[in-house]
Amino acid sequence: MIRLFKHYIPHAVILLGLIDIALLLAVGDASWRLRASQIGMDPGLMQDRAWQMIGYTTVILAAMISVGVYGADALRSMRFATARILVAISLGIIGLILLDFLMGGGNFWRSTLAYAMFGSVAALVINRLVIGGILGASAFRRRVLVLGAGQRADRLRKLSEKPESGFVIVGYVMMTESPPVVEEAIARSAIHNLTRFVENLGASEVVLALEERRNSLPLADLLRIKTTGVHVNDFSSFIERETGRVDLDSVNPSWLIFSDGFSSGRAISSVAKRVFDIAASSLLLGLSAPVIAVFALLVKLDSRGPAFFRQNRVGLFGQPFDVIKLRSMRTDAEANGAQWAIKDDPRVTRLGRFIRKTRIDELPQTWSVLKGEMSFVGPRPERPEFVADLEEQLPFYAERHMVKPGITGWAQINYPYGASTEDSRHKLEYDLYYAKNYTPFLDLLILLQTLRVVLWHEGAR
Repeated sequence: MIRLFKHYIPHAVILLGLIDIALLLAVGDASWRLRASQIGMDPGLMQDRAWQMIGYTTVILAAMISVGVYGADALRSMRFATARILVAISLGIIGLILLDFLMGGGNFWRSTLAYAMFGSVAALVINRLVIGGILGASAFRRRVLVLGAGQRADRLRKLSEKPESGFVIVGYVMMTESPPVVEEAIARSAIHNLTRFVENLGASEVVLALEERRNSLPLADLLRIKTTGVHVNDFSSFIERETGRVDLDSVNPSWLIFSDGFSSGRAISSVAKRVFDIAASSLLLGLSAPVIAVFALLVKLDSRGPAFFRQNRVGLFGQPFDVIKLRSMRTDAEANGAQWAIKDDPRVTRLGRFIRKTRIDELPQTWSVLKGEMSFVGPRPERPEFVADLEEQLPFYAERHMVKPGITGWAQINYPYGASTEDSRHKLEYDLYYAKNYTPFLDLLILLQTLRVVLWHEGAR
């Protein structure tokens, strides 16, 4: 994987994305030339229309990221990839037409966009037909040797067997006398020279997956392997990189303290984040005010009670604040006290189901963003009643409050809907990853991919 702005991106995605960019630029230019020849106009040099080509490519690429074209499902399923490409390019073309209208017209000809749309769909689908098989081949997956044969090694095996996995395990070495969980593991005593063994297997990475490190950490072996140029990683860091979450089953305070993350250098990023929040929330509030007003009236007509719902939540550094939403439940929804929301919750009103699916009920939260109590991106703010229990049951839960809560977030776009202590545990793993590796680049990815969650009703409700 490649680490870009503290976030890991698979080599396959980088390669596929670069080829897509080249194809989009080529298709955009070819479409321009085709239309110019039809009307008898000199198309000129490509650099004369560079900004139009870059604009077209950027908008389409952003739409592709937004709808999940580079997600794990799209990488392993041609049918899934084609459907997402069609949606992405359609949305991108609509966005370009709107952009052209706002800029006064004449920058992106509609006829040229029509040619580019069909050409891009064909080019990107063919790219995946030709390149997709190669990207899935083992030659493009990192070769990993696992030191350990217990439960952690077995977890790595299961992770490597997933179709979207970016690595293949070439062997397991049993480092202790404990009965192995992975039966095919080779005993360390049977290997004369571990460094040479790693070289013979062609491993590019060694992962330490010991259940107990005390008196079993092979420091001399690891040092020799490291000096030969093979990457050496511990279990927790490897899981974080491969899954985009902090594994609560294996991390400890020392790992969080000494691993890379929680950088003080993000002070400038925090300022930029706040500037963006103010500008975007002001614009969104202005644009969505009529929508909020219409649905507030519909909520009043649909069920008895107030149009807006105010609820106490826990924010930055554990400070409470009130979040405001359009009401989607009956007024007696919590007559018996605070309750987890459930799938197909009977307390949700008829209109409430629609505004939850479309996230319209979330629009009033933009006011909390403008006030600085929330951000557009961050961990989902939780209720004080639940936070008190979760802090007792889940390690490091309080650390998620070291960043502002958000309307959308890393957990919301990566973990399916659920409302229980176990679901909160899984979401916490993603929230800790976000708090640890926050950058504006990660925020941009989350904002773009939120569209995927809205379109396909994934994530938190």
